[in-house]
Amino acid sequence: MGEPEVGKLIVIEGIDGSGKSTLSKHLKETLEKNGFSVLLTREPTDGEYGKILRERIKKGNLTPEEELELFIKDREEHVRKEINPALRQGKIVICDRYFISNMAYQGARGLDYREILKKNSGFPLPDLVIFLDISPELALSRKHLLLPHFENTEFLKRVREIYLKVLPLYSHIIIDASLSPKKVAKLAEKEILRVTHEG
Repeated sequence: MGEPEVGKLIVIEGIDGSGKSTLSKHLKETLEKNGFSVLLTREPTDGEYGKILRERIKKGNLTPEEELELFIKDREEHVRKEINPALRQGKIVICDRYFISNMAYQGARGLDYREILKKNSGFPLPDLVIFLDISPELALSRKHLLLPHFENTEFLKRVREIYLKVLPLYSHIIIDASLSPKKVAKLAEKEILRVTHEG
């Protein structure tokens, strides 16, 4: 994994229902209008391990340890085949979820988030994490949301608490995701354009 990175890695994080996918797509369009070459990607990916993850998470038959192992295998392939090549080409990589999600979600399921961080230590670090902060109650009320069986208000509260604990490890911005999508996008754009013009 130790190849030089010349692009920027922007990670969008938040609990399910916070609007990550909508914001990710909008930021890609905004950056491209500003002349940047952008890779928009997500985790789990559509690769071999990502597909297994999506199916088995829906079924709810994975232990936290099994989940984490599959996420790491998926991420190894993701970084090798997509993220590192794009960074070497000077692209802006926008990733909808990254290993910070593992710390929050598998951490909320009982694993030590510090151990999860150690297991992910070989992957590229984000240049910016955009965290869309939303109450679990509002997230769960969004009707389009299809959550794994174990996700409920109490679980998502634990997820949010871990997110807020680990975010200071990275350059980050916290945005109130209960705002309108337009306001959320404007706040994110300002920060992302600042970061992408650095160095």
